[in-house]
Amino acid sequence: MKISVVSTLLLAAGAIAGRSAQHVNKKLPERMRSEPAGLPGVGLDKRTTTKKKQYIIPQNQNTTKYAVNGTNIPDVNFDIGESYAGLMPISSQQNASELYFWFFPSENSHAGDEILIWLNGGPGCSSLEGLLQENGPFLWQYGTRSPVKNNYNWNNLTNVIWVEQPAGTGFSSKGSTPSATNEEEVAEQFAGFWKQFIETFGLQHKKVYVTGESYAGFYVPYIADNFIQKNDSALYDVHGIMIYDPSISYDVVLQDIPATPFVEYWGPLFNLNQTFMDDIRNRSDACGYTSFMEEALTFPPKGLLPSPPNADYSMPGCELWNDIFSAVSLVNPCFDIYQVATTCPLLWDVLGFPGSFDYLPEGAEIYFNRTDVQKAINAPVQEWEECTGGILREDTSEYTSLSVLPKVIEHTNNVIIGQGMLDYIISYNGTLMAIQNMTYNGAQGFSKGPHTWNEFFVPYHSELNLGDLAGSGVQGAYHTERGLTFVTVQLSGHMIPQYAPSAAYRMVEKLLGRTKTLGTKSNFSTQKGNFGNSFNFVTANVTTN
Repeated sequence: MKISVVSTLLLAAGAIAGRSAQHVNKKLPERMRSEPAGLPGVGLDKRTTTKKKQYIIPQNQNTTKYAVNGTNIPDVNFDIGESYAGLMPISSQQNASELYFWFFPSENSHAGDEILIWLNGGPGCSSLEGLLQENGPFLWQYGTRSPVKNNYNWNNLTNVIWVEQPAGTGFSSKGSTPSATNEEEVAEQFAGFWKQFIETFGLQHKKVYVTGESYAGFYVPYIADNFIQKNDSALYDVHGIMIYDPSISYDVVLQDIPATPFVEYWGPLFNLNQTFMDDIRNRSDACGYTSFMEEALTFPPKGLLPSPPNADYSMPGCELWNDIFSAVSLVNPCFDIYQVATTCPLLWDVLGFPGSFDYLPEGAEIYFNRTDVQKAINAPVQEWEECTGGILREDTSEYTSLSVLPKVIEHTNNVIIGQGMLDYIISYNGTLMAIQNMTYNGAQGFSKGPHTWNEFFVPYHSELNLGDLAGSGVQGAYHTERGLTFVTVQLSGHMIPQYAPSAAYRMVEKLLGRTKTLGTKSNFSTQKGNFGNSFNFVTANVTTN
């Protein structure tokens, strides 16, 4: 039924393809993009702050050497605020490996006793990607002309540090320290860096929140578990973690087993012929994927699952994920595994990697590879790339859903897993299967299926500029059991803070305790004023236009 409805909508839209509303004599409602429209914007209201420069971080010889001039960031025509960046060693030993960080203290009055860590994945992908294109104070998205202020900057909510790790990623250097070969070593090296960082900036006794996406599904739980095991509240007081579209289980579970149902769900976006669809359905059955998924997605679970079929990729004809990708790339050469609604043309990216592609137009430059940028942010002057090869080439650690993630849930009772529904590289059903086979806080998986879950509500708000838009209202669904919240975002791809920044912002509020649930219909905590039930308020505005 879903496919037939969507097909009808597509046919109707085709009649006016390529025409603006003005071309068809249609007057559209005015977008709410300023406070006079009735609703406040999301970003922290800085009009209440004093104009006199006041530093959040004490200024001394240890901190000022890392200070960044917020008015001197190349191509950024506004002040990004107080921040500190540079290389920090993982230990006090001579020539130790160093991790590059960029730290933004927050003006939010609720942020005094907390700090949030953001990590990108890869392995070997820079967290500066997250800062520049997801959740930092300024954004330079694919295909856009120049950086803009980010109303959904996580620093509006709390103190945030973006860290390039493991050593060898981005600007971070390996030094004489042996390279990490597993997640336990990655976590221990990060803990060493964290001790140096906390002591340098005098940030002891903070609540620590660890967040990230993709391969950070390994990093975040292992680092959090390492911190918890140290039992040192002055340095490592973990109060929660959040991971988006995370690597937490076998590749075959996250990709190949759910691949055919994913294509069926988003059928019109793949546009594959019937012969091919019949073939992948038959192979999904023959490879044991269909029966495994049916058993895995039972609510409540009947018991622990056996090892998944084709876990070692030894079964011929069962690499469905790759075959589907090859087929859809012929139909749509700009198909993006991270966001399957993407079509041509390719948009240029200042990081050189828009979506699934390594692409930089002639004459364009990679932003963090520019000498003026590197000097402005206290980075070493060197070649920089978004994702560095050879990092953790043979990661020997156990998948986190089968090892450390349950322990982190039990310790914090505050873990959020977010899932973009347009993500093909790690799909919704794969993540849910991993959760259903995970035992924590005395039980296995979720007892209730998706049909019983609650709506994920994002507050209505005005947009202060058209270069930074984000959705409102019901954005997906969520469910919480025994300290774990799983939340879906219907119109997001792999990088939720990039594709659905307002949804990600609301999730951070939940992680920090600023909102009780993800279904609460109240304003963002950084919206000025109190409009009560914002759903009714905005509906009234929309219907009268």
